[in-house]
Amino acid sequence: MVFRRVRYFCGLNKHIPVKYSIKIYFLLLITLFSFQSVAQKTNPYDNLGNLLTDMIDTTTSIGKSMLSINNRLGKIGFSGYMQPQFQWAESKGADGNVYNGGDFGPYVNTRFRMRRGRFRVDYTHLNEDGQPSIYFIFQFDGTERGFFTRDFWGRYYENKWNLFHFSAGIMPRPFGYELLLPSAFRETPERGRMSQILMQVERDLGVMVSLNPRRKNSKFKWFNVDLGVYDGQGLTGPAEYDSRKDIVGRISAKRVHIKSWHAYVSGGISGYLGGITSRNPVLYTTEVRNGSPFMRADSAQSNVGKNAARRYIGADFQLIFPNRKGQTELRAEYIRGLQTATATTSVTPGSLPLTVSGTPQPLYTRSFDGAYFYFLQHLGSTKHQLVLKYDWYNPNTKVKGKNINSVNGFSAADIRFDTFGGGYIHHINQYLKLVFWYDHIVNEKTALKGYEQDLKDGVFTLRSQFIF
Repeated sequence: MVFRRVRYFCGLNKHIPVKYSIKIYFLLLITLFSFQSVAQKTNPYDNLGNLLTDMIDTTTSIGKSMLSINNRLGKIGFSGYMQPQFQWAESKGADGNVYNGGDFGPYVNTRFRMRRGRFRVDYTHLNEDGQPSIYFIFQFDGTERGFFTRDFWGRYYENKWNLFHFSAGIMPRPFGYELLLPSAFRETPERGRMSQILMQVERDLGVMVSLNPRRKNSKFKWFNVDLGVYDGQGLTGPAEYDSRKDIVGRISAKRVHIKSWHAYVSGGISGYLGGITSRNPVLYTTEVRNGSPFMRADSAQSNVGKNAARRYIGADFQLIFPNRKGQTELRAEYIRGLQTATATTSVTPGSLPLTVSGTPQPLYTRSFDGAYFYFLQHLGSTKHQLVLKYDWYNPNTKVKGKNINSVNGFSAADIRFDTFGGGYIHHINQYLKLVFWYDHIVNEKTALKGYEQDLKDGVFTLRSQFIF
């Protein structure tokens, strides 16, 4: 009876010889036993984490969950997590705040959500010397809104010099630190406003070459360079809508022990060189004339096909002071540059911006800057953590305050926002954590209707995270 049910569940029919069925049952039992034994090793709240562009590190909790199919030739690993949460906003519709997990809706200020539901498969092929040769990853996200591919890429390691590896597929772009920190290990419920605006989804289609010394005796194992070429709009659009490709790169130092400081330091410098092809003869930029800023229209037929810039440069660092029962950590990142979008938003468009009639919209290029600062402190144990965060995003550094008005061509896309966040994280055990978090958002006061005063757009989030 048991065999019949297993055969039915696995989709096996009675025409499969018994000897093969027994082998299949045996493999299933071994796999289930392996998952059970592996799970006991996992310790997420003691994990140092990996960036999204990294290969899974077998010294971390996720890495320890790798199930070895063949110790000599390869490893396959399964991992996953889900994030059910409850949110309360200061006002219905959260006054347009979509950066705390999506739009609230005009009549909604409380909601339950499955923010993320991820399942991930990693495969590493090892050569005869036990070195990684091929690395493959597939990850999808399932929520009440549907199923979406998050990672689907492969990587080749050259093992002659142990210096380079090459990646291709749907993968994270190598820019910054917050964008590359996996959501399973990020302490805040969401990435900052700036990160979400510049790259709504941190993944994109493209190729990447990386330089990272891997020899055991190398003195430069801490050094890493990633350089990639991508479509540019990320996974927010159905397909590439122009032929221009964006170049993204990061030079970084992995965690280095500074003995004199009794601390660990890491950081990086990132660059983004890209743009959007104009399909409209009018392009807008901000100019200041006699102390008065305004949106200047450049109208010329030659603007059709012209590249409207997306150029960013950023720097980040992380400083960790281990203590007897946990650690103290400081993080900071600053980004500035040129961002191209439309009249009403500075969010990178996922598809070609069109008017109601279906004609291409004019593009707006703005100078921006933004930053974030973290303070993280364990409270007597790695199970308890206090997190404080401040970030700002100024989408147009050439105009501010009451000068932001519709008469001079400005909109809500030009308003600066500052976010003050704080929360407490409690790891109930190695498979479950709770996050209590509140974001207080302050917008600058302008001459635009609806933005004369600070909006009531603060959001409280209570999140649980189950992980294996």
